[in-house]
Amino acid sequence: MVRLGRISYVNMAPVFYRLDAEVEEVQGVPTDLNARLLSGELDVAPISSIEYARNADRLRLLPRLCVGSEGAVDSIQLVSRKPLEQVRTVAITPESATSVVLTKVLLPEADHVPLGADADAKLLIGDAALKSAFEDPTPHHDLGRLWLERTGLPMVFAVWACPEPLRAGLSELEDALVASVRLARAEPEQLAHEASERYGYPAGFLARYFEKLRYRFGPRERAGLMTFLELAHDAGELDEVPELRFVREAVVA
Repeated sequence: MVRLGRISYVNMAPVFYRLDAEVEEVQGVPTDLNARLLSGELDVAPISSIEYARNADRLRLLPRLCVGSEGAVDSIQLVSRKPLEQVRTVAITPESATSVVLTKVLLPEADHVPLGADADAKLLIGDAALKSAFEDPTPHHDLGRLWLERTGLPMVFAVWACPEPLRAGLSELEDALVASVRLARAEPEQLAHEASERYGYPAGFLARYFEKLRYRFGPRERAGLMTFLELAHDAGELDEVPELRFVREAVVA
């Protein structure tokens, strides 16, 4: 049975909405899944884009799936009382590698300190970011929106990666994941209702949130990812910019 990682945030609800596949589901925050995938404990999982790039020689990608946004994403927020151009320290979450590097790309002058330390701004992701935007009146800056303003491209926060040697059945699993996303898109009210019951957010809020997420790994998303990796390399966060290698290239007919 394929061991499939699932990020423990609400953003996974559409992908797992009606997943018709026999899998062993393993939940965790993004950095936890990154480590499990690279250690061989998982056969496929959504992995931080930057971690894929740092380990691209050992991984293949599902060619049709990502986790991204074209503009505001809501679940990745920089919370700051100061204007961004005055931010010199950012308290960063330990849960996401991509968001930390994206913060470095967007605010190259700012030093990073652990979350909870005194800082000009703090980086929140996932459900903590959604909750904070809901409850905290401090100005919130959406990193998906800032990225679009900077580049004009979508931001790919996570890709679906598989360690080599590849497990059999990955293409069929991708078909099932894509089918679940399509059904979720066709039934937005039901998706929002079920996710509301599971995660505790108002259904209307989740319906708007899901509309902002992008799961299709198309040409614009790939261009956005490569631009991010090039800027991460320029910022000293990536030794080299890898090619995108996909599962089907490695499958022997």
